[in-house]
Amino acid sequence: MRLTQLDWIVVCLYIAVTLVTGLYFARRASRQTDEFFLGGRSMPWWLLGTSMVATTFSTDTPNLVTDLVRTGGVSENWIWWAMGISGMCTVFFYAQLWRRSNILTDVGFYELRYSGRPAAFLRGFRALYLGIFFNVMIMATVTLAAIKIGGVLLGVSKYEVILIAGTVTALYSATSGFWGVVVTDLLLFIVAMTGSLAAAYYAVQQPAVGGLNGLFTNPALEGKLALLPDFTDLHSAAAIFIIPIAVQWWSTWYPGAEPGGGGYIAQRMLAAKDESHALKATLWFNLAHYALRPWPWIIVALASLIVYPTLDSIQAAFPTVDPSIVRHDLAYPAMLVFLPSGLLGLVVASLAAAYMSTISTHLNWGASYIIDDWYRRFISPDREDRHYLRLARLATIGLIILAGIVSLWLENALQAFQILLQIGAGTGLVFLLRWFWWRINAWSEISAMIISFLIAVYFQFVHTNILGLEPLEPSFQLVFGVLLTSVGWVTVTLLTPPASPETLKSFHELIRPMGGGWRGAGLGLEPEPNGSSPTAAFLAWFLGCIAIYGALFGTGYALYGHNTLSFLCTATAALAIFWLFRLLPKIDLR
Repeated sequence: MRLTQLDWIVVCLYIAVTLVTGLYFARRASRQTDEFFLGGRSMPWWLLGTSMVATTFSTDTPNLVTDLVRTGGVSENWIWWAMGISGMCTVFFYAQLWRRSNILTDVGFYELRYSGRPAAFLRGFRALYLGIFFNVMIMATVTLAAIKIGGVLLGVSKYEVILIAGTVTALYSATSGFWGVVVTDLLLFIVAMTGSLAAAYYAVQQPAVGGLNGLFTNPALEGKLALLPDFTDLHSAAAIFIIPIAVQWWSTWYPGAEPGGGGYIAQRMLAAKDESHALKATLWFNLAHYALRPWPWIIVALASLIVYPTLDSIQAAFPTVDPSIVRHDLAYPAMLVFLPSGLLGLVVASLAAAYMSTISTHLNWGASYIIDDWYRRFISPDREDRHYLRLARLATIGLIILAGIVSLWLENALQAFQILLQIGAGTGLVFLLRWFWWRINAWSEISAMIISFLIAVYFQFVHTNILGLEPLEPSFQLVFGVLLTSVGWVTVTLLTPPASPETLKSFHELIRPMGGGWRGAGLGLEPEPNGSSPTAAFLAWFLGCIAIYGALFGTGYALYGHNTLSFLCTATAALAIFWLFRLLPKIDLR
């Protein structure tokens, strides 16, 4: 046990504030399902955007970044940095469309856009598939990170972490509803950023590290500092950079980075006051997620390579930690032991907050799928709201129990990340095109989902274990999955009929998608005369990406001491943001 009495006071104070906030919003959350799941659709952009940032900063996020940096260097982070392209695409093409749809969950989209039994099946199946399977996998990775942090800093077993952290978070989430989740996310963002900056500061102050200058000149970091991969090694560059930039961002469904938006990101867009707030919330989220937060984690990860150069050195420093979970991602919580009393409590509180934020979001989001899109839609459609709210709270408890069980099977955050990427490989293009091309139907999505899942099962269990073939790199598995899935769903689309004319027409009249992708429907549908300009949206998308990566590189070069490069990158990012905000009036917002 490494926490002092002062640390425990700080941790308990944060938890108390969180629980009080949950109780404060409990009454409001009990009014109706719209309040419990979307906060009455009355939330401002800054609160929703910050909530998105806080939710994606879970306890496993710094662990994942640490794993990537220690095993492949800073440039290895392109496997998730590349998703910033998808995030900015969502901002300028999809945020306003989600808010315009006025549905309760993104799964409700299926019966808005498609028709007949295939649409109903897709809605019900995706509700359970995403609400339970995907949701539980994500929560299990977050719980695994909490287990590692608890083992290093508190000396508690994995079962104690699952029981205590899961129980507190489930009770809080089941009580407070969406308002409680979002408001406490704001507190989390402040505490978490403070904690991660403090962790980075004290990591570089270690005698073995010797400050920033000592860190970046240490021989242990040779080959680890480049922001871009070594393109002379084409195999490595393809896996780290080329495939994520060329294929992964548009083709892969992953929670928090869905092409076109989805999941809890869509939930927050749907909860916005109007379309303008939905767009601004998603813009702030992407800027903060990709440009503002990564460097403190990277600094800690780099310092850990000096302090704990091998897995054996981590195990030696923490002999009571279960050897089965000693992987490179454990180095992040291992670096936190150098924080002084009081500040260590703040960082532990920030990690506890990160856990609670992510888990509470996933519980609320998953319960909305199970209750609204499956139970109310197919099992018991005509009950009063109080009945559904009671079952939503029971679903919350069931999901946290499943997540705890699955977390005992996982070993590191990267393992689950790669599994989920492969399962979603090839489905992303359907999610991007379904708003703008009338020909896509429910069978398009059903086939994409089935094919991508079967390919993931093949690579995970059949390719090596049964057939005895040489294992493929995860990135190349992804490419094969995308190629086969894309060919499969496009073929199915062309061989099956589109949605009914009535459904297509009502969807178009409600959403008014830009471009000419609906002209071939034969229903006399045309884009709205005064709608969004596709040229402005594409330019805004490009500028948003320049802003993200300019700020990311500018910060990195400043830390490295490359002042000229830092100035050029930062100035480019600033100009992109200035031009971007001048373009916003040309994007149709209501």
